[in-house]
Formats: sequence, structure tokens, C-alpha cells
Amino acid sequence: LCCVSVTLLIFSCSRAKDVTMPAKLPVSFFSTRSAVVDLFRGQLDYAEQLRQDSEIVLYFFYAPWCGQSIAAREEIEHVASRLSDQVLFVAINCWWNQGKCRKQKHFFYFPVIHLYHRSFGPIEYKGPMSAVYIEKFVRRVMTPLLYISSRSKLLDFLSNYEPGVVGYFEFNASPQPPGYLTFFTSALHSLKKDYLGTIRFGVVTDKRVAREISLEHSGSVYLHRHANTSLIYPKDIMNYTAENICKWALENREMLIRWLRPHGGKSLLLNNELKKGPALLIFIPYNPLAESHPLLDEITKVALEYHKCNKSQAAEPDLQHVGDTDSPAFDSSVTDAHLKHSEPFSITKYPCCNTVVLPQWHSISRTHNVCELCVNQTLGVKPNKVHVPHCNFLEIEAALDSFYLQEHTFFQVISNTIECSNFLSFYSPFSYYTACCRTVNRHFLSFISSEKTIFQTPKVAFSSHGKKDNAQFSIPHIEDRNCFIPDLNISSMNITGLSCRTNKTLNLYLLDSNLFWIYAERLGASRSTHLKEFAAIVDMKEEVHYVLDQNQSLVGPTLENFIKNFSVLYSPLKRHLVDDPSAPFQEQRVLTEVTTHTFHETVFSSEKNVLLLYYAQWCGFCASLNHIFIQLARLLPPDNFTVARIDVTRNDLPWEFMTDRLPTILFFPHQRKAQSVKFPEDLSVNLPNLLKFILHHSSLSASEPCTKECRHKESVLQQGHISHLEREIQKLRSEISALHQAHDQLEAQLSEARRDEQRLQQQKHTLEKQHKTLQLHSEHLQATYDQKNQELLEMAEKLQELADASENLLKENALLRILVAAREGKLQSRDEIKESLQSEQTLSEDNDVSPSTATAMLEEKRIDNIDTIETEHSSGNRTE
Repeated sequence: LCCVSVTLLIFSCSRAKDVTMPAKLPVSFFSTRSAVVDLFRGQLDYAEQLRQDSEIVLYFFYAPWCGQSIAAREEIEHVASRLSDQVLFVAINCWWNQGKCRKQKHFFYFPVIHLYHRSFGPIEYKGPMSAVYIEKFVRRVMTPLLYISSRSKLLDFLSNYEPGVVGYFEFNASPQPPGYLTFFTSALHSLKKDYLGTIRFGVVTDKRVAREISLEHSGSVYLHRHANTSLIYPKDIMNYTAENICKWALENREMLIRWLRPHGGKSLLLNNELKKGPALLIFIPYNPLAESHPLLDEITKVALEYHKCNKSQAAEPDLQHVGDTDSPAFDSSVTDAHLKHSEPFSITKYPCCNTVVLPQWHSISRTHNVCELCVNQTLGVKPNKVHVPHCNFLEIEAALDSFYLQEHTFFQVISNTIECSNFLSFYSPFSYYTACCRTVNRHFLSFISSEKTIFQTPKVAFSSHGKKDNAQFSIPHIEDRNCFIPDLNISSMNITGLSCRTNKTLNLYLLDSNLFWIYAERLGASRSTHLKEFAAIVDMKEEVHYVLDQNQSLVGPTLENFIKNFSVLYSPLKRHLVDDPSAPFQEQRVLTEVTTHTFHETVFSSEKNVLLLYYAQWCGFCASLNHIFIQLARLLPPDNFTVARIDVTRNDLPWEFMTDRLPTILFFPHQRKAQSVKFPEDLSVNLPNLLKFILHHSSLSASEPCTKECRHKESVLQQGHISHLEREIQKLRSEISALHQAHDQLEAQLSEARRDEQRLQQQKHTLEKQHKTLQLHSEHLQATYDQKNQELLEMAEKLQELADASENLLKENALLRILVAAREGKLQSRDEIKESLQSEQTLSEDNDVSPSTATAMLEEKRIDNIDTIETEHSSGNRTE
């Protein structure tokens, strides 16, 4: 029975067919009361017919399942409700497989917005899916040219921070001057190539207004630039076409300040822009449809002053731009005085120089020694003659390495004079370097006395090249660019043209805080603030960023001071360290979670020995060490030891405490936090090795003097550690014995499980053999079944034939019975006739013998003929 069931199941499954459900018919995506024409069946041909009858058309290609399409639906409806009388809005379902849009268009993302200006298009919109931005872009497509009718409008047009292109055309001679349509099309081309619309196009028809920008002939095109010479389109060199005008404007435009609008997906926009150099990111709330932007005008004024390197340009028209009349002139005397004051440390004279700070000298004085390391290709050249035309990073790196290898040269007696010396490169025998060192007194750093810097209390865990620091013989290392010159008057520096007077030029970027505030929060902006204004300087090359204090209002003077503080040689700006607010300090946890704000308090201010683990959430090896550190934290006395960890991907630390390898373990001994020790990389991270490492480095170093009282305290402390460890060892022994018992029980269970497994394996093999036998038997039964079924069919056919023959025989039998009855009747009548004839013959024997005999013979012959005829008739019926 089981075999038959399995056979029937296999037979039924083999005959099953795939069932495909047809796609559901699409439904309307927009409401029927919306101003958007919704072609939810993808009727692209009908959309083309609608476009022929309208001047401005917006196509919204969507997919009904797409979340971004659903989110943008409300924004499109809002824009359509405001511009439906001027623009035709058409939404097309480009996902339904039977629609023409799906067959003809092949989009890789949704939604997609295309705009058409009469026959020109499509112009794809790639900006934020916000109603105000979409409406602004649609209005730019509607009116790509701004009509400039007076001198005041021309001044307003040219004063904008966006690049401006002005065309002059005389409409007196003809309704459409030559070249006007080409200029109009070039404005549409600029919107097609740059969706942000950073180039503004205007048209002038008044000859007097055109002369203000040196345009004399109709059809001339003028590109206005603030910091560089403005340009006029060279008709004699380039063909006067829309593509050429647009290309010329895009290649020669001046970008003083640029908007960044990351679309939120996988994009390299921010990465590519930040790689260009230090960037000032300014987050402000922005409404594109607003008529005035006071904060933006103030930022634009700062950007214009920052990039205005030459105010006396020959080809620049005499126009009073925004902020020019209020900008102070460049004070050369102040700058000369500043350069003269900072001459010993001026990088402008030595383009290939790097400032190096020696750590605090405990054995000599409580001061700092500052050295300036410069590349010098000739031995014996004075520092003021050092000149290298092309600064190379590899040369500076080689100079720093040689400086580290020959640090004994710079351990000299402190003096107030600047001492310079040349030394040979470690990598090349033909390259020499110059180092000029001076002593900066302690009182010069009073402006940073409130901050606990690394120089006041050395807490260095690593040198710049991964070498272990020593308390007495510290290897020089690069520090953050703090201000070591107290008399450097930053307020005397002029912002005008500062981008051309420093090698730390900033690229200025604007971001809408209503859309991209998450980036500001990642840079350090407060999440609880109501005023979303924020500014930060990001330097990817130096891997630092600085944040403008959010307690200060974001105005022009504040931005100027922020830029000037970054641009000076010894910048007073302090590197901002990003903290992870989601990991608060919890004392009840076995492992103390350290953040940026709690790092100093947990590690340096604590009176305990601290073991710190550097980890990351994505680090699998780090996660495998958690149970070891939990056991270690339970073993060590909590009054004397702290086991902590820090997620370095979410918490920034000073460079000297960062690491480039995960996991990394550092140990900070009590009262000797500056002598932190790294766990050896060649040792496996386990509980015994960690205990040996901690016990070895927690004792006082033999190089430090220790009094009798100190030794007594140390012995008491060690005795307490020993007693605590003995108690822990007893606990571990009891746990080990319990583990041994559990191990034995587990071994017994495992052996029994192995036996069960072997038994199950044997049963499995037996069942597999039985299954194969049953499968063969099933196949044999199936063949027998087919054979018997065929035989039964043949027998049924034969039985049917026999049934038909039997029915015919029954009919014939009935006829024969009738014939037999008739024959018997006839025989009986014949006997009666014979008897009568015999009687008659007896009576007439005497009368006439001859005639009676003849008569009898005739009658007998007649009867015989009748019998013969009946017999033949019955045989014929039977044959039929």
C-alpha cells in the first residue's frame, strides 16, 4: 500500500504544471482631483500627443511600488497646484509590463522628472525631491532668460554670487534679432547640463545699459566674473552656436561659493569635492522661492572678499557690487609687519617646511621646544636662503624620518636665540635638511592654559611612526597646529584676497540644513538646536575638521574670524573630536564604555590602572575578545583596576592615542599614565597572557626612585593583589573541578550520542536499501499493471464480440424452435393424411387400384416439395 501511494504521488507530481498568475491591472497613482494627468497604464504615445499642444510640459515617470515615487507624489501635486495654468504636468507609470513606457524607456531609478520647453528637451531634474526646489527649477525652465531693462537691474544681476551671462540684442530692427534664438537655446542647454542652474542668463536691449559692460554690437555675449577678468564671447574664434556658448560659459565660470546637494544614495559627490582641498561647509536654512536671503547675502559678501585677490583689473567694469564699498582696503603695512614678526617661522619663505614640536623636557625646564624642518638640497645654506620650487610630500616624509633618527642633535641647552643646523638625509646621501629651533616660554601659551593639552601633561601612547615613547628621551613628533606665537594678531589680518595669500585656501560650500542636517550632526552639530545654522572646516589631507562655536551667531564677522584663524601659520583652532552620544558612561557595567568626552576622565583622571581595548562594531576579532575581557574584569579588583573599551569608529581621540590596527590593547599604569604600554602583537590574546602583561607593567619601574614609604605601600598593594588573586584562584579551581565533572558527563553523553549516531546510520543504510528494493518492486508492479491492463482491454474486446455472437445465436435458436414446431405440425398432419389415405386406399382397393396409387404418389411428392422449400427458407434466414 505504501509503495502504491508513493507511486501515485510521484505520478501526480510529475504531471503538475507551473501556474503563473497574471499581473494585476494598474490603478491610478494620483487622485482624480489632482492637476496631474495620470497615465497609469504607461500610455507614452498619448503623452507625446499632449506635449505637442503645450509649451511647458513636466513628465513624472514613476513606479507604483517605489517609496521615493510615493514620497515625491505629494510634492509634485503641490507644484502642480501652483503652476497648472502655465505648465502641463503628466505622470506616467513606467513599470507596468504592458505599457509603452516600460517597453521604450529603460530607467535605472525612480522617480525621473523630464521637462520640455516647446520642442527642446528633455531637461532632466536631478535635485532634491522637494516642492520648492522643483518649482524653482520649473520656473527657470519657463523663463531661462531674465530681462534686464535698467542699470539698477544690471547691477543687481551682476552682484549675485552665481555666475552671470548677459547677451545684448537690439529688437528695433526686427521682432527677433539674429542670434537671439541661439542665445535663448544656450540658456536651456545650461539647465540641461547643470541641473543646479548655477549660471544665470540675462538679456539687455538698451544700448546705454549694454555699454556699462562694454557691449557695443548686437549679439554680443558677456560673462561676468568677480575675482577674475570678465570675458566676452569670441565670435571670431568659436562658432556662434548654443552648444558653444553654453560650453564657453561653463568652462570659464567663476565658482566663489557652490551649493552641494547630495541626493542621499550611493554618491561620491562629497568625497570628490573634499579631495580638492580644505573645505568650509556652511549649513543654512534655504528657501529657493524666497525673494531675499539676508544670511546668504552676508556669506556671499565674505566669499567675494576672500577671493578678491586683485581689485584693479583692467577689463573689469566700474560697478558697485554688493559689499565692495564697505570692504576695507588691503593694508600692506600690517601684513608686512606680521610677516616680519613671524619671520623665523614663516612657511611662505620656505614652501617645503614642517613645524615639529618637541615634548616637554622634564630634566631641563618646563618649556616647549619648537623646530621648523625645511628641505635643503645644499649643505651649509642658511635657513633664510632655503628655496625649493616644487614641494614634494616624499621629501618632507624623508626629512621627518631623518629628524626622528637624529633627534639627539636637538637636545641642546635652552637659549633665547634661534639655533639652526643641517643634517644628512637618511635615505639619500645627496640630500640635506635644515632645522631651526627656538624655545617658546610657558607664559606665551596663556591663551590655551585652560585646556589640558598633551604638552602640559605628556600622555603619549604612540609616536607619530608607531614608536614607543620614553619619559626621559622623548622622540620628537608632530602635533596639531596650535598657536605658539602669542603676539600674532589675527585681528590685524585682512580677509580681502586671503585665498591668494595663504597655502591653506578654502573651498566654500553651502548646504541646505532643512535637507542635509544629518551631515552637520555627523560633523559635530548639536541635535537639540532649533536654529539650524552650522559651519565647519574639513581638511581630508590632514584628517581633521574644525567646528565654529554654535553659541556664536553665523554672521559675516564670525565667518571671517573663523577663516582667518584657519589661515594663519599657527592656527589657534582646535581639532574637533566627534563623540558618540548613544554610548553613555555606565558604572554598573563590567566593561566600562569610553567615549570621546569620558576618555580623559576614565583613563587619565582615574586613580586606577586602566586596560583599554580599541574595537569597532564591524571587527569580528574584537567581538571574539569580549568574553575574555569580561572574565578579566571579574578577576581584577575593581578598586585598583578598570577594564574599558572604546569604539574608535564613532569616537575621535587625539592623534597620539589613535591606532591603525584593530583590536589594539593599551595599558595605562597608575601614576604613570604617560608610560602607556601596548600589548604585544605576537602574543595570543587570552586570560593568562593578559594577567601576566598587567602584573608585569602595573609595578613601578626600576628607573624611578622610590622611598621606603613608597616601597611599603607597594608591598601592601602587591600583597592585596596576591590575596585577591589567591581567592580568585580558589574560585577558579572549584570552577575547574566542576567543569571537569561536567566534562566527564558530557563525554559520556557524547559517547552515547555517538553510539546512537552509528545505530541511526546503520538504520539509515538499511532503510535506503529497503527503499531501493521497494522502488524496484514498485517499478516491476507498475510494468505488471500496465501489461495486465493491456490484456484486460483485449479480453474485453473479445467478450464484446462473444456477446454479439451469443445474441445472434439466441435469435437463430428462437427461429429454429419455430421451424421445429412447424415441422412437427406438418409431420403430424402428414401422418393424419397418410392414415386417411390408407383408409381410403383400403376402401377403394377393390375399385380402382391404379388411379389411387397414382394419386397417392402425387400427394407424397407435393408434400416433399413443400418440406424442401421450407428447409431452404430456414437455412437462408440462419445464414443472414
